Amino acid sequence: MVVPLHTGDSSTAINPQLIRDWAQACAEGLETMRAEINALNVFPIPDSDTGSNMASTMAGAVAALDALTDQSDLPTVTRTLAEAAVSSARGNSGIILSQVLIGLADAADLAVAENDPSFNRLVKNGLRLGALAARRAVSEPRDGTILTILKVAADSASAHVDGSPADLSRAVADDCSEALELTPEQMPELASAGVVDAGARGFLVMADALVLVVTGVANKRRAYRGILTVGGGLTGHDDGECVDPGDTDFEVMYLLDATDGSKIGVLRDRLGELGDSIVIVGDNSAESERFSVHVHTNEPGSAVEAGIAVGVLSDIRISCFALDAIRSAPGANDPPPRYKRAVVALVTGDGAAELFTEAGATVVRADHGVHPATLTEAIRAADSAHVIVMGNGMMSSQDLVQVGAQARSSQRSVVFLPTLSMAQCLSALAVHEPDQESDVDAFAMAEAAAGTRWGSLVRSNTKMMTLAGTCEIGDTLGLIGSDVLVIAPEQRQAATALLDLMLATGGEMVTVLAGRDLDDDARAAIAAHVRAHYAGIELALYEAGQSKDLLQVGIE
Repeated sequence: MVVPLHTGDSSTAINPQLIRDWAQACAEGLETMRAEINALNVFPIPDSDTGSNMASTMAGAVAALDALTDQSDLPTVTRTLAEAAVSSARGNSGIILSQVLIGLADAADLAVAENDPSFNRLVKNGLRLGALAARRAVSEPRDGTILTILKVAADSASAHVDGSPADLSRAVADDCSEALELTPEQMPELASAGVVDAGARGFLVMADALVLVVTGVANKRRAYRGILTVGGGLTGHDDGECVDPGDTDFEVMYLLDATDGSKIGVLRDRLGELGDSIVIVGDNSAESERFSVHVHTNEPGSAVEAGIAVGVLSDIRISCFALDAIRSAPGANDPPPRYKRAVVALVTGDGAAELFTEAGATVVRADHGVHPATLTEAIRAADSAHVIVMGNGMMSSQDLVQVGAQARSSQRSVVFLPTLSMAQCLSALAVHEPDQESDVDAFAMAEAAAGTRWGSLVRSNTKMMTLAGTCEIGDTLGLIGSDVLVIAPEQRQAATALLDLMLATGGEMVTVLAGRDLDDDARAAIAAHVRAHYAGIELALYEAGQSKDLLQVGIE
């Protein structure tokens, strides 16, 4: 349930239900954007888990609200969120997120103490306290991270505190969006990878969630893309070895119940000797002495021992970055493929679908276009360790790259042959040897496709200038590749002229894929022309049934 605020009154008292709604919207938004945020993650470690950590932390905080009654007041709701976030925090980004909620809880306590529970005051003070707490928690703060975005959010809220709740919420989100775009300019690691900061992107999701619950209207944001390596992995993961002494290989996290909070400084110093990316936070409420501790280190055992020297530990989590990357790679947890190799081809026409299936291909129909997700699913459904894909000119290169990124996995390689027509694809299938080594087979198929000259006949739908002259509507055009080199009023004339042009440089075999609208005169003319003028050249004519081309022809 979304609890609206009166958008024209900056002094509107905040309803605790709005905080519940906002927290729920944050959890749902972070879960939705989990993959995108993970793909942006290059700092401090390119471990591709920032989105997962923020989503998990927020989900844990929201789950704690289930124990509250509907009548719970503002301080109770905000403090419950804060304490649960500290306890369930995952990773550097999750701990920082918990500080945002702690800032909100402290602001709620302040609002009640001063009898001023207005929305704008709570947001302004909450963001200011959260930003300060987050920066203090990090051992070495850097500009261009979520810390920068939190400060921008706090400054924006302060600047718009006299406006309406809706205006303040929109201003905070829009200013954070602008600041997010600047993060690559502030941090060389981001600029090198070509991405914005992942944690900052996560906080923008939270800022947009506030706009949604206050105004009822969701902000639309562009997709922030991560960078993929040649091997299909995320930026920064070059191998699966966890032995490089020059980098920290482990992330250590635990909850610490300390009897003497003054020793936290000693713990921070000791962890600084053992590693980096140190974050230590605790709830600021008077009765709490629980801290969430995070460090990247090559000595995880020593990091745990440092905490034991200060207090009682619980929820100890140690992970290896390289192993986590391997386990989270696409398809890493899938069962081994059942088959060694498969060929997937895009085709149009009922006859072509039957022909290519008989030739050993898995067919994806593209009569009315094909979505990248459809081809991706077909590759996965082939259940093969090595998949050869032929797009046959029916999908853009950009879409094929997208398909490759989504379909490849640690157990599946995908090779795209640059076929531009079904005629070339048929030549490639003719030399396909499933029992041959995959690289050898793919090379032979690519060579056969490249050695096939191909052309087509189409009907002109407009008057236009071509390399063969000006055509009229209804003319039959003969193309070699993408160039119009034949114009004729009838299909039979265009077909024979196209064959003469294509066979002028020789050939041993002519393959014709007849379309749905190729007339009988043209079919007869093609057969008679080859018999009469090209003795010794083999002709194979198949009823492909495609609708776009009157025919496709391949010369080998």
